[in-house]
Amino acid sequence: KELGINALHIKLRATGGNKTKTPGPGAQSALRALARSGMKIGRIEDVTPIPTDSTPRKGGRRGRRL
Repeated sequence: KELGINALHIKLRATGGNKTKTPGPGAQSALRALARSGMKIGRIEDVTPIPTDSTPRKGGRRGRRL
C-alpha cells in the first residue's frame, strides 16, 4: 500500500505436474490477508502446471504401503 499499489490480479499456483494439484493451506489465508489489508482483488487465476505426458507418480506400482 505504501508503494501506491491498491489493486491486484492474483495467480494461484500449486505444485502440479505429477504431484498435488490443489494449493496448500497457506494459499487461502494469504489471499484473505491481502483482501483484509484493503487491496482490491481483480481476478484470481489458477496457473498450476498440468502434465501432458503423465510421468508416473512416486510410490511405485503397488502404491504407498503403510
